[in-house]
Order: sequence, then structure tokens, then C-alpha cells
Amino acid sequence: MNLFASLGAFRQTSAYRPVRSTSHCRVRRPQSGFTLIEVMIVVSIVAILAAVATPLYSDQVRRGHRASAQAVLLDAAVRQRQFLIDQRSFAESTSELGVTVPSSLTGHYTVTVTAPVGAVPPTFMILATPSGSQASDRCGTLSVDQAGARLPSGCW
Repeated sequence: MNLFASLGAFRQTSAYRPVRSTSHCRVRRPQSGFTLIEVMIVVSIVAILAAVATPLYSDQVRRGHRASAQAVLLDAAVRQRQFLIDQRSFAESTSELGVTVPSSLTGHYTVTVTAPVGAVPPTFMILATPSGSQASDRCGTLSVDQAGARLPSGCW
């Protein structure tokens, strides 16, 4: 007699009762976590916000550096006027004026002073030339002269 035939005979006896599955009686717990679609939606929203915020942030940083450069230029212009009173001529460099460019401005602007020797009346021009990441600033080179003219006029 083979094994399957003996199992069939065992099933026909009254002692055999099939075991019922109890999985249908369990209470289903709600699944925790996020679906892939939900995660992808959140990632795309964050990417859109980052794409909008990054240029705005960069523009604000450039404006901050420009404001620092303007402050240095105005300080140097005041010192030039005092230098003229003391020395009867304008200084030809920032070091001669005692103006130190802040370290936060060093990689973003180059500040130079030009004062032609022997010019009548005496003149000077103080320039802040953008460099590095500041080179893309819409204002370009900032300047102040002996008459107090600030260029470019729309950036002051």
C-alpha cells in the first residue's frame, strides 16, 4: 500500500478533523509608514522649494556683500577728505588712508583708490570691483569720487 492511499484511509476515519485556519479571525492592524508615492510627492515639493529659494538666497547674499562694500567706500571717502585737510593732497591707497577691507569682503570685492598726483583741483576715485561670486551682481563696479558722486546710481 502506498503512502497516499494510507493517508486517504486515515482521512475517512472519524478521528480525523481538518485544522481550520484562524487567519480570518485576526484583527488587521493598519500598516504604518509611507507609500512610495507619498515619499515621491514630498521629495518633489522640497525640490521645487529649493529651486525657488536658492536663487533668492544667493541674491540676498550678494546684496549683503554690496552693502558692506558701500560702507567701506563711504568710510574711505570720509578719510580721504580728512587726509586732504591734513596733507594737502589725497591718499593714493587704502593703506595710506588706514582703511582695512573686512575679511568677509576680501573674496567678493577689490577696493582700490586712485588719486592723480598734481590734479587741479585735487580729485580721487574709490572703486570696489566685484570678484568671485559677486561678479554676477547686477550693479558691477561701485565707485565714489571727491564730489560724493556714487555710481552706479541705482545701486546706492
